[in-house]
Parts: sequence; structure tokens; C-alpha cells
Amino acid sequence: MIVLIARYELDPAALPGLKPLLLQTMRDTWDGSDCLSYSIAIEDEAAGVVTIVERWRSEAALLAYLATPPMLAFHDALQPAIITFDARIYDVAGERPLPPPPGRSAAPPPRLTLVYAGNGISAA
Repeated sequence: MIVLIARYELDPAALPGLKPLLLQTMRDTWDGSDCLSYSIAIEDEAAGVVTIVERWRSEAALLAYLATPPMLAFHDALQPAIITFDARIYDVAGERPLPPPPGRSAAPPPRLTLVYAGNGISAA
């Protein structure tokens, strides 16, 4: 498994118009790809700071998806608003659930949850 963390600094004036594109990209990524989870956080709307965190089955799956027409269109639409961009891929050797606090039992997580809270959109 790999994790991709991308941080964008976008033109703050363009950000409201880009929110539907960000949401649609999240949905497109889930549809027929090997993406295990995808989260978008608008960390600072006034500064245009957006972070995207994705978990993928493999780097090959991620790279193949990045070359698809929806992702190429996403990058083309976002490009005029980008001030800075940084993306890193992390190799994950193992994964385990976070244990519950002492004295608490763990509930199984849902298979897919979309959460709209504040400026963040998350799917896992």
C-alpha cells in the first residue's frame, strides 16, 4: 500500500468555484479505481490551502489512474489556480487499527463514509 499526500496553495478567489470539481474528483477516484481512501481538507479557505490524502493498493495503480482522462481534466482545470503544489508518495509496510482508549471497546468502522464538516470532505 502507498499513501499520497498532496498540498495545494490555490488562488483563494478561485477556491469557491473549484469545490464542486474537488468533490467530483473524489467521487471519480472511488469509481473503478484501486483507491482505498480519499480525503480532501480545505485547511485555510482565505489562503487557498487544500490537502488531499489518498491510500492506494499500489504505486502502479496510482500512476495508471493519474493518466486517466478524468485526472488529466482535473489537473487542467486546477492548473490556472495553483500558486504552489507539493505531492509526496509514502510506502506503507504495514497497517493496523488504532486501539481504543483504555476501558473502551472498538466499534467496526463503516465500509464507506462521506463526511461534510466545515470545509473538509472525506471518504474512507
